[in-house]
Amino acid sequence: MDRPLVAVVLAGGTGTRLYPASRSHRPKQFQSFGREASLLEATVDRAGFADEVYVLTRPEFADAVREHAPAAAVLTEPEPRDTGPALVYAAHRVREQVGDAVMVAMPSDHRVDGDFASTARTAAEVALDTGGLVTVGVEPTRAATGYGYVEPGEQRDGYHTVASFTEKPDAETAEAYVERGYYWNAGVFAWTPNAFLGEARNSPLEGLVEALDDGDGERGFAAVDPVSVDYAVLERTDKAYVVPAAFEWDDLGSWDAVERLFESDEDGNVVLGDALLDEAGDNVVATDGHVSALGVSDLVIASYGDRTLVIPKEQAQRVRDVVGQLREDDLY
Repeated sequence: MDRPLVAVVLAGGTGTRLYPASRSHRPKQFQSFGREASLLEATVDRAGFADEVYVLTRPEFADAVREHAPAAAVLTEPEPRDTGPALVYAAHRVREQVGDAVMVAMPSDHRVDGDFASTARTAAEVALDTGGLVTVGVEPTRAATGYGYVEPGEQRDGYHTVASFTEKPDAETAEAYVERGYYWNAGVFAWTPNAFLGEARNSPLEGLVEALDDGDGERGFAAVDPVSVDYAVLERTDKAYVVPAAFEWDDLGSWDAVERLFESDEDGNVVLGDALLDEAGDNVVATDGHVSALGVSDLVIASYGDRTLVIPKEQAQRVRDVVGQLREDDLY
């Protein structure tokens, strides 16, 4: 590649669906969940394919980012406004600081096994060759309702055009998508800053781009509504492409994901931390203290500090509702 390759790791969220392990003062990207490295450390290590690595976060997390990823440069967005504004800000700063580069955006809360580097490089090359916006598509292993889907269009040399994006379908629709060869949208993207900012000008993020051009990012962030990059830009552009992933992937986004990513005991329980389980099966138990559970099944039991969550495993996505109520009551 004839220009710098820059990895941008997104680490500004708090991971509400992993409450109470993840809270506003200890977001999930700084936790290891049973492994040696934190999620952020592992992601920055995975970004070794790039010439430069940036971590994009919010100001109050900047010091923790430097502790977990001392070799990475740190960018702090003025306010958390979801992935759309975050990536506009990152692209603008990369263009200012690095110049005519290709950037690969990577969330900090994924588990990846396999050759991530070759896929990232391929996505960057496609972005450079096409002048478009590239997403990485993962072949589904199940009809998941918590992920976005990408419908591949015309096949080209190592990638496809994108026929459509769909956000988090219901179970029946997800099954149909898997049968029809759709990909999961892994949230890993590649583009040149100029290409992305050009498309963002024709989106709800236009005002933010203009404010950043004027050197007034705080005004731009204050005026923009939170919006995902998928909805704001990718679903609107006719220059989207998808590169199939050469790795296995999962999003550690909710407690039910723990069951897929960690080994279970003979009764089907997955335990992170210290627990005593008796006549209990198929539970997810996570704690930084101790949990005892007797005669229960198919539950998530998460206990951290002074907070405990108990919820049916099949309703793990509803943790967001709990966090929403806690925020309303100023208890999060």
